Amino acid sequence: MDLMAKTAICIVDQQRYQVVDGMRLEELESGLRQMIMADFPQAHNSSFICSEHLVHYRLAKMDAMIENDYRQNDKVNAQLSKILANHTYRVVDVNSELEQSLTFGQRVADAVARFGGSWAFIISFVLVMLVWMLLNVLPIFSHHFDPYPFILLNLFLSMVAAIQAPLIMMSQNRAAEYDRLQATNDFKVNSMSEEEIRVLHSKVDHLIQQDEPNMLEIQKMQTQMLGEIQAQVNELRRLQPRRRRNQS
Repeated sequence: MDLMAKTAICIVDQQRYQVVDGMRLEELESGLRQMIMADFPQAHNSSFICSEHLVHYRLAKMDAMIENDYRQNDKVNAQLSKILANHTYRVVDVNSELEQSLTFGQRVADAVARFGGSWAFIISFVLVMLVWMLLNVLPIFSHHFDPYPFILLNLFLSMVAAIQAPLIMMSQNRAAEYDRLQATNDFKVNSMSEEEIRVLHSKVDHLIQQDEPNMLEIQKMQTQMLGEIQAQVNELRRLQPRRRRNQS
């Protein structure tokens, strides 16, 4: 029988259409078929829907998918904004903060520690001791102010060590305070970054798991619509010569 002669009643408006102007519900994808059956509970798989109303339902499904994607994106953006609003910690420059709070004694302690841990101090200290011992051993002067075993030199060395040790410990305490502040700053910055990365991960996961499949499904529906239009056009072209012969 000629397809142009076949007709069916549309489940939506109860009007009769040619079968080439629509599709059976069983020919549709499950999501679209369920949407139509939700509006028309009396429909079944063999029910017919015309192309005009089918396009309407397809567009409605696309709009629902796009709206759901927007809603999910807004939800993720709201979570990210909430996290950023809750983190009131200001990232600080630890070096600048400590530099501004230094006292004169702390600056002196740092300078002594820097000089005491340098090659300049070691070389100069060795040279001073050598000159001291040579002056008190060699017969350069008639009187040696600190003859062997260099008791006065030992006294000066003990005094230097006694003064230098607390200064170095003060500098080490400042270094420990710097490390503590730096660790606290790093911990808070890392905590903020972790929260932001976690939310961004969820957003990327949403894009991969939902947005991309939805986009592919929308493209599939568009391709199906174009294919159906092309099939109808081909059917009309095939039947056009026969209709002309019948009219003649």
